[in-house]
Amino acid sequence: MRHLILSILLSFAGVLAATADDLPAPQGPVVLTVSGAISNSNGNGVAQFDQAMLDALPQRSTVTTTPWYEGPQHFSGPLISSLLEAVGATGETIQVTALNDYSADVPLQDVLSYPVILADRLDDKLLSVRDKGPLFVIYPFDEFRELYDEVHFGRSVWQINAITVK
Repeated sequence: MRHLILSILLSFAGVLAATADDLPAPQGPVVLTVSGAISNSNGNGVAQFDQAMLDALPQRSTVTTTPWYEGPQHFSGPLISSLLEAVGATGETIQVTALNDYSADVPLQDVLSYPVILADRLDDKLLSVRDKGPLFVIYPFDEFRELYDEVHFGRSVWQINAITVK
């Protein structure tokens, strides 16, 4: 009987831990860390994602022209709105930070109004750090011509490794 009660208590503790940390722990190298105003994490108030976790989020492909490549390019990756939903983000802005500490603020309204992706692939190949990877904010510039301006170019951070929800 004592073992049964202990087993039930341990099971209950496991359920509480799973509720507090709704995201699984990354199994591979961490590609992205999300922090700030989030309710779902996988450790110490942050949500860390490996490539497999990013691949498991709803994906989108965008063929668009950008100032950084010649001609239209085929980008794909998770919708930023889906990433923010997965971490239970609240707030009005996300600060997107690159490997070199460059950052830009992206209004949450941008990713809710448009299918903005966190591109991790160019022509179906993972983006390398050398080619603006591992992650790159890509707006659907060709679909929504109002986005093709300096303001949105400035929000299109590449070599992303962190997002802070504010």
